[in-house]
Amino acid sequence: MLILPLIVSSIISSLAQLDAQSAGKMGVRAIIYYLATTLIAAIVGIILVLTIRPGLRVGTVQIKPDSKAAEGRTVDTVLDLFRNLFPDNIMEAAFRSFATDLKVNRTLIAGPNGTSYNKTIYKATVVKRDNINVLGLLLFCIVFGILISRLKQKAIILKHFFEAMLEVVMQLVRIAMLYSPIGIFFLIVAKILDMDDLRDFLGSLGLYMATVLVGLFIHGFIILPLILFIITRINSFKYIRGMSQALVTAFGTASSSATLPVTFRCVEEKNHIDPRISRFVLPVGATVNMDGTALYEAVAAIYIAQLRGIPLDAVKIIVTSLTATLASIGAASIPQAGLVTMVIVLNALGLPAEDVRIIYAVDWLLDRFRTAINVFGDSIGCAVVQHLSRKELNAPVNQETTTAVTNINDPDTVRRMLLSANTEYDTGTPNGTVIYPPNNLLSTTHDNPAFTNSSEINNDDQANNIYKTNF
Repeated sequence: MLILPLIVSSIISSLAQLDAQSAGKMGVRAIIYYLATTLIAAIVGIILVLTIRPGLRVGTVQIKPDSKAAEGRTVDTVLDLFRNLFPDNIMEAAFRSFATDLKVNRTLIAGPNGTSYNKTIYKATVVKRDNINVLGLLLFCIVFGILISRLKQKAIILKHFFEAMLEVVMQLVRIAMLYSPIGIFFLIVAKILDMDDLRDFLGSLGLYMATVLVGLFIHGFIILPLILFIITRINSFKYIRGMSQALVTAFGTASSSATLPVTFRCVEEKNHIDPRISRFVLPVGATVNMDGTALYEAVAAIYIAQLRGIPLDAVKIIVTSLTATLASIGAASIPQAGLVTMVIVLNALGLPAEDVRIIYAVDWLLDRFRTAINVFGDSIGCAVVQHLSRKELNAPVNQETTTAVTNINDPDTVRRMLLSANTEYDTGTPNGTVIYPPNNLLSTTHDNPAFTNSSEINNDDQANNIYKTNF
């Protein structure tokens, strides 16, 4: 209920406060961070699965096929990404998204001399499913927010509207978080009760699960904190502690998008990230930054290849790492979305899509762990982008003030501005900050008492004295 208004208001309000050039630089830095950490995660997973070799130690795993297992083709998955990126109707994108429904028909065809054979026919149909089209909304909100920033005063009403909307949503989030532990507890208990036999569950795929979990631990609690410390010099343990509530929520919901409200609160209130950064980086990261998913898909694909006895050379391993990285970007931020994009990785290794059924039985649990790592990676990205964007974050204010002061080089101009500002500035600002709304030509701070009471600026001599004292 809160995801849609939170994504829309956060992205638009954050970009509306930045100039287009600064927003562009921040976006590039965020994307570079996302791609780099996702590729690192995939490489970590590949190294572990090739070292531990879980598929060669447990023998062939027999799991009953599940009708819910994902089937599909790589081309359909890629096309769905582009369809969702450019929706026909932005209002419809708020509650429906494109998906390819692949139906498999096996037809008995008569051959020569009374023989017959089966022919498999794939029929792909593009349908619309009840689900938020996050990609389409992200693109629209990014463009919309940048245009509000460019229009400045002409779009000030829209800017204030989305800022107020975000404040209201965040208040609702705070209320919802009071009851979240109860909901998370029952979500996890319900999944455990659905399991038929825990002993068989752990016995057949235990080593595979251990490989994935070790990889997620290494990436989430060694590599990402190391990146955070090297770039920002922030205490990693303190940062992780500040994200604890978001990580628990991510584990319970298995959805990066559903965790967004809690993630916002943790990074802004506990880890003190600038809202202009978090409200832009987090919604984008919840959609495209999937470190845990990339690691999981790389491990799962090679594990299945090991079960089938298929040798992997260096080229296929490199292809697996790159494919897992790209496939994870297309994974929706909903529970068990990695199973769908897993088809792309399996096809890259020449494995049938049906093999995804082998790991379906344990995916619900691994999905929760990788979602927590995805969310933590997004939060680390906020700190990294904020550190690298310090110049851009401070530039609008500094540039405005510097330009205003350097352009005023004669007392007459200052006198006119001071006299015209007689009733135009806020006496409640710290240290006597003087603001001139008509053209915002001058904005500076002084300790001179004359700047703290507009009634004292009542003639040319007074204005001239202020100019001589302060300029």
